Amino acid sequence: MRALQLERLDGPEGLKLVDVPEPEAGDQVLIDVRAAGVSFPDLLLTKGQYQMKPPLPFVPGVEVAGVVRSAPAGSGFKAGDKVMAFTMLGGWADVVAAPPGMTFRMPEGWSFEAAAGTVMNYHTAYFALHRRGRLKTAETVLVHGAAGGVGTATIQVARGAGARVFAVVSSEEKAEVARSAGADKAFLASGDWVSRVKDATKGRGVDVVVDPVGGDIFDLSLKCLAPEGRLLVVGFAGGRIPEVKVNRLLLKNVDVVGVAWGAFIMQEPELTAEIAKGLASLSDKGFVEPVVGQVFPLEQAAQALNELDARRATGKVVLRIREG
Repeated sequence: MRALQLERLDGPEGLKLVDVPEPEAGDQVLIDVRAAGVSFPDLLLTKGQYQMKPPLPFVPGVEVAGVVRSAPAGSGFKAGDKVMAFTMLGGWADVVAAPPGMTFRMPEGWSFEAAAGTVMNYHTAYFALHRRGRLKTAETVLVHGAAGGVGTATIQVARGAGARVFAVVSSEEKAEVARSAGADKAFLASGDWVSRVKDATKGRGVDVVVDPVGGDIFDLSLKCLAPEGRLLVVGFAGGRIPEVKVNRLLLKNVDVVGVAWGAFIMQEPELTAEIAKGLASLSDKGFVEPVVGQVFPLEQAAQALNELDARRATGKVVLRIREG
């Protein structure tokens, strides 16, 4: 089968399209891949900067959508089912094997491209807001990087919880993407967004900040928190891991909360089904509608990763593996 394999830790340029044997199904769901998501972990993996460091060569690709070829008894899946799955590795190929517990049916009417960017982003958003952020109805949520895959997913999940949602983005084009995803207001990161957030909340601040960016954004976000607010640390796409003086947390009665969905479900895998049920309900109610950005053919994955690296991407960047 075709697969895009990382042969050198040189970033996206270390990828090469090769022919490799198809994976053995074993006790997993064997999926004929139609589309695969392109994510920030994929980018870090190509540079050897991710916490997981598989030996070279390996096939990246953390999530896919496709058609079941075979499934183990008792998995709930059968040949021909349209599914989306979290794979962690191996998704950028014609065929992938995925754990049954991380494989989910595609909602009716969804494209493979939309489904390919759903599992990691929406499960992360739901875990962040509900499990780690303790979000309540009518609270206000501020989302950084709000036009990207995680950002648009977080906006939609927050709206589904009955929250008011503000977005911080880097351009007017991205502001429109965030508003289209459901943000009530969008502010430019280059402006005095802290003052605008304070004005929009009549000086109180927001209850929850979702920060996948880090760096200076983190420091400014602390100024935006309402009493008992929660700043959720999702990642460091900005490149700098921030530090905080804990006296600032004490004086303001606020929390800084780590969000590592992948690590947590390794310890508590039963949470996956709970989150999937919650997201299915939001999908039925029309809140979950994945925002698909650029779609690239498999052989142009390096270009797709470079779009992420340059922070030009909006919505979820996707690879089309084959038509279907």
